Amino acid sequence: MNKITLIAGARPNFIKIAPIIHALNKNRERSNISYRLVHTGQHFDEKMSHTFFKQLNIPEPDVNLNCGGGTQAEQTAAIMIAFEKELLEHPADLVLVVGDVTSTMACTIVAKKNNIKVAHVEAGIRSYDMSMPEEINRLVTDSITDYFFTTTLWAGRNLLQSGVREDRIFFVGNVMIDTLFSNRSKFVKPEFWDSLNLKPKGYFVLTLHRPANVDGAHNLKVLLSEIINNVQGLPILFPIHPRTLKVLQEAKIDAPNLHIIEPLGYLEFNYLVENALGVITDSGGITEETTVMGIPCITLRDSTERPETIELGTNELIGTNPNAIRPALEKLFNNQWKIGTIPEKWDGNAAERIIKQLILLNKKN
Repeated sequence: MNKITLIAGARPNFIKIAPIIHALNKNRERSNISYRLVHTGQHFDEKMSHTFFKQLNIPEPDVNLNCGGGTQAEQTAAIMIAFEKELLEHPADLVLVVGDVTSTMACTIVAKKNNIKVAHVEAGIRSYDMSMPEEINRLVTDSITDYFFTTTLWAGRNLLQSGVREDRIFFVGNVMIDTLFSNRSKFVKPEFWDSLNLKPKGYFVLTLHRPANVDGAHNLKVLLSEIINNVQGLPILFPIHPRTLKVLQEAKIDAPNLHIIEPLGYLEFNYLVENALGVITDSGGITEETTVMGIPCITLRDSTERPETIELGTNELIGTNPNAIRPALEKLFNNQWKIGTIPEKWDGNAAERIIKQLILLNKKN
């Protein structure tokens, strides 16, 4: 496994890939492993520019397959066709995928059909909600993966229950937290901080992207109204996707404390999160970061693939009923929010463990 192809399809993937690249570079002489970074282009993000890669201290991708847009099926097909050509032109001994986006599943299928081994970083996490495209991506990827790198013991148990051999599961920790720790001292105050007169612990960060929450103007209006009416007038910072912005404009919500902002760079966004009174979200990854930073997190979902953020961390899953928002915020304002702990091996060294294991696997093969 001297030649590894690293796959990233969306912004969160690069956050997870970054520490793996750093660990590969650090261990290059000892490991004799070379790598090629492939961006499938699944998500187009203007913030995913030279500045983004510079912030994470990683090289620009070796290639961008430009497979953005289209339906789930169209995008999956486009990625598979383009990645097969990429593999034929640049053969690999191992394809390493991260997370649970469409690119993760599509590139795994292509690699296995070309008799190339696959390693899945963040394997085994499950929401058991088949309405989530990500859950299907996880199940398909893990059903044909060769090496499973897990963030928690929960994830490992999920894999064992599905029939994965124990000697193929490696509990390494969370690479997303590696990136958080290595960049925490570099977080940058956003340009609008002073103009909005923001103060530490004096505002909320809001992120919403799941279709059930943002695709309908009525649903979005009800959710936002409930949040706006129960934050005691504190500013709400809402980095918004253009598609969601259109729905928001249809909803005609006008509140002086709701600040719609463009998507931020990694360092700016996490500066906001670290200094917030709380985060309200329907994301999964953010709940991991808030857990490590000790920030109260309210998740507007009915299920989560990251139970450790609830069992151990600062996250509370309150469902999608808007009526649950007020009690959760009252609990936060009354200083009754739980004090979380950091899950095992979320210590900034997950990528080093992954590379160490790959070196050992290399020696065996």
